[in-house]
Amino acid sequence: MPRVKVVPVALDRHALEIEIAQLRGLDFGALRARWLTMFRRQPPSHLPRHLLFRVLAYRLQADHLGDLDSETRHLLDDAVSPEAAGQRAVDLGQIAASVRPGAILSREWNGRMHRVAVLAEGFAWNGKTYPSLSKIAFAITGTRWNGPRFFGLRDRTTEEDRP
Repeated sequence: MPRVKVVPVALDRHALEIEIAQLRGLDFGALRARWLTMFRRQPPSHLPRHLLFRVLAYRLQADHLGDLDSETRHLLDDAVSPEAAGQRAVDLGQIAASVRPGAILSREWNGRMHRVAVLAEGFAWNGKTYPSLSKIAFAITGTRWNGPRFFGLRDRTTEEDRP
């Protein structure tokens, strides 16, 4: 069942802070009632008060300020633990920081050299601009690749590196 937005989008930050402060003062039963209003279904029976509050506060903030982007969702969904997600985010940040606009990435594939220019808004290859290296790797090979790995920006994971 789709979630129903109850909070108007035009809230300002001060109103959002007041709304969250009001949530903080609600007892367990009132938080469950607010959940029912916000999500149009009963909250899970096993959730304690502090988690009800956190989910409701997050939802208010996400409705007002915007939710996680798809890349961050995938990062969190694929992670084994919060620590692994954090380390992966750091690793990806180091990769992004090491490739600045103006850099040229090269990769030989099937006897042909492919060069990709790093732009501020994406990557240029073969006269086209792509949003990610993975899209270019797919265009070159016809199969799905991790773009940074394909262009040698990230080492392959070995059996020793896996938990």
